[in-house]
Amino acid sequence: MHVFAGPDSLTEAKGTHLGYGEWTEITQERVQQFADATGDHQWIHIDTERAAGGPFGGTVAHGYLTLSLVPFLSKQVYRFEGFAMGINYGLNKVRFPSAVKVGARVRIGAELLEVSQVAQGIQAVFKYTVEIEGEAKPGCVAEAVALLIPAGISSAMSEPASESMSQGVREGMA
Repeated sequence: MHVFAGPDSLTEAKGTHLGYGEWTEITQERVQQFADATGDHQWIHIDTERAAGGPFGGTVAHGYLTLSLVPFLSKQVYRFEGFAMGINYGLNKVRFPSAVKVGARVRIGAELLEVSQVAQGIQAVFKYTVEIEGEAKPGCVAEAVALLIPAGISSAMSEPASESMSQGVREGMA
């Protein structure tokens, strides 16, 4: 577990691979819940019988489901301390090189690509690779931008964070 204990630790880690998380199984239940939440009920995701004869030989996770797992998976690799809050600022690039089949296990690898000082705090760019166990190509590769507000900065943006955001910063939001 890599711990970012304030702004200097981000700068020191720039350009390094931070490690890998644990393997997590992609279940049909999770895919169905994501389909229900997003309204994306395409048969390749939810119709197990039809998908068995389809191009992937079974149902597959939505690409955006795989991407949405990044916060959950990355908190196994790193966490933040010494920050008032963190904000998901955006994405530079996202690709889905391979479909993630239901029943497959995935894990994340994280790398800190860039760190820069901005008016509101520190902007960090992380590269995430969501690997599929036993597959040559990953399910997702994404560059995510996080805005981190150091503890003690007095501005409207550093008001005490809600418990959920504070937890997200402690556990490794991105």
